[in-house]
Amino acid sequence: MIGKKKRPEKELFYIAGSIEDLIPEDYVLKRVNKILDLGWLRDEIKGVYCEDNGRPGIDPECAVRLMLAGFLLGIVHDRELMREAQVHLGIRWFAGYRLDEMLPDHSSLTRIRQRWGKEKFGKIFERTVEQCVKSGLVKGDLIHVDATLIRANVSWESLVERHVEKVARENEDDGGGDGPKGKTKKVSETDPDATMATSRKDQRLEPAYKQHTAVDDENGVIVDVDVTTGEENEGKQLKGQLGRVEGRTGKKTAAVTGDAAYGHSENYRHLEGCGIEAVIPPQREAGKGRNLPLSLFKYDAKNGIVKCPHKKILYPLRGGRKGTVYRGRASDCGVCPLRTKCLAKTAKVRTVLILKGYASLLRARRKRRNWCEEEKRKYRRHRWRVEGAHGEAKERHGMRRAVRRGLWNVAIQAYLAAAAMNLKRLAASFLLILLRLYASGNRFRTTDGRATALLRNLWPLRQKLVRAA
Repeated sequence: MIGKKKRPEKELFYIAGSIEDLIPEDYVLKRVNKILDLGWLRDEIKGVYCEDNGRPGIDPECAVRLMLAGFLLGIVHDRELMREAQVHLGIRWFAGYRLDEMLPDHSSLTRIRQRWGKEKFGKIFERTVEQCVKSGLVKGDLIHVDATLIRANVSWESLVERHVEKVARENEDDGGGDGPKGKTKKVSETDPDATMATSRKDQRLEPAYKQHTAVDDENGVIVDVDVTTGEENEGKQLKGQLGRVEGRTGKKTAAVTGDAAYGHSENYRHLEGCGIEAVIPPQREAGKGRNLPLSLFKYDAKNGIVKCPHKKILYPLRGGRKGTVYRGRASDCGVCPLRTKCLAKTAKVRTVLILKGYASLLRARRKRRNWCEEEKRKYRRHRWRVEGAHGEAKERHGMRRAVRRGLWNVAIQAYLAAAAMNLKRLAASFLLILLRLYASGNRFRTTDGRATALLRNLWPLRQKLVRAA
């Protein structure tokens, strides 16, 4: 017989217990709640509020929990998040709001981001890294670095063409007006921080930002994240990334992996100086095919000279920001049998640019031709560790496109997404950490009653682990 239930026009809710009892134990918000610690947050942000004047604001922990809940569930727009929170028991409970309490307006989250700035949200991300380090999830010896583009939140109609000199004057990072005369550059009027970029030569340029990420190999914990304009070269970020990673983890990096975009001579020189193994394929030689390539010229770093394929010497002409220019003699190049292959039609002598760290680049090229199985294994792990982290962030945590405009806004979005991913990894390892502690016989102090009950239930399993050891 088909059952029938009469629904009253107006319902009253009644819960015999807590909202927490209605949420499954394996739900992501409930698992993250067990390990989330924001007790430090109030002291961190009290400097941006007036102590004795103004209306009471939203509790900072509640605000951050709302934002983290959105990123954990893939809801990154404030309006959508607050609409969902109205009917979502899990979000209400995670943020600390009862059923009869009014949730804050979505605009309050915007004002909080503006008041705190990206530095405070960067601290939230750093705290998740510290938690992962203390829990033993970060080994720190092998770091994978990579960059990915984030589509800016602008329309194609907002793009206009401006002269390169004007764009450079408005953006000091572009070189202060030293661009080629007469050339134009597309910029967005609604988000000037976004720049045109593409990840593939066969795809068109799009207004974008670039996220630079460093991932620890052990458990895929994100140990560094930064956001720049889309046209920023990721290879220039490596030195700063590794410095921040070692500062956060307190561990010495033994090896770093990256794609060819990081295969710069200066990067190889820096890694050699730090004693870090570089599992990075070198970039292809520029200008190959137009004349005799630079690889045929022998560089003598000890004597500071370059020998051409015909055994003639090129002497240093001038030094620059990128390296030193070496130039041959007209008497040698004028009678050289390789002149037609080596020089352009209008050139009288051959000049070559030896980049800073060129000797390190040559050693990296020789090493790349003979990578051992261990180095190949590390590079394979790079592809699914850090590139997989970027894919996860885009598919599940809303990082495929910027939600708001401005470099600082996109940086906050990246910090929160990375923090949410680290918290997921920490929550997934929570049971494993308890098992390790019980197997070693160490005491685990906790104020969480459910965690204490879980520890008691794990006692028989601990006994088995001890007997097996």
